[in-house]
Amino acid sequence: MKIHILTLFPDLFHAPLHTSMIGRALEGGLVSVSIDDIRQYTSDPHRTADDYQYGGGPGMVMKPEPIFAGVESALESLAPATGDGAPVILLSPQGRVFSQSVAEELAAKAGLVLICGHYGGVDERVREHLATDEISIGDYIMTGGELAAMVLVDAVVRLVPGVVGSEDSVSEDSLTTGLLQHPLYTRPQSYRDAEVPPVLLSGNHGEISRWRRRQSLLRTLQSRPDLLETADLATEDLEYLRSVGYKPE
Repeated sequence: MKIHILTLFPDLFHAPLHTSMIGRALEGGLVSVSIDDIRQYTSDPHRTADDYQYGGGPGMVMKPEPIFAGVESALESLAPATGDGAPVILLSPQGRVFSQSVAEELAAKAGLVLICGHYGGVDERVREHLATDEISIGDYIMTGGELAAMVLVDAVVRLVPGVVGSEDSVSEDSLTTGLLQHPLYTRPQSYRDAEVPPVLLSGNHGEISRWRRRQSLLRTLQSRPDLLETADLATEDLEYLRSVGYKPE
């Protein structure tokens, strides 16, 4: 997978992209991430990337010309890998909300182009005529799209085959299965009078699997009951949920 990120603040990306699994994925050639400074695509001596908005109002607006030029350059470099083109994603609070299913959708792409907005926003012509998608990481406002881009890259890259050591670890994550993950335990067996559940020490893999499934269902019911409306639930799952107070609508 090849990812291009267009930003006014490229230095923000250095540490997140060069540590942990993402850093190892880059070093191993499983993923490449190019950070493109939007200002390098400006055409004036002052490298102006923003301006006052027509009609008046607070805040500066990012100009369309350098963003168009930067995206077109990124798409050209991605063309050998992506053929007809890569998704061009504008990180925006007005976009569709990012989720695990969206991460899985994007992880299947050969390339991505991410546009980080900043200041008061981005010229509307970028949204209308350049971006093919808009994504928000939640219903709140940040100073720019850089942190949102980091969140998206982290969630997507870890789904690329080979990035996470065990593919089972990815497939059993919270939300990947449609439910929240079951509780996890490691050594020591006893810590500050809190014990590891005996079933996990039993060696009975059938009982362990059943316990984990029920704990996952219970945790989802307690913390994110909305997920149960779309989860793939077996008859046994529904019977257990009803026994602990679940009343499907």
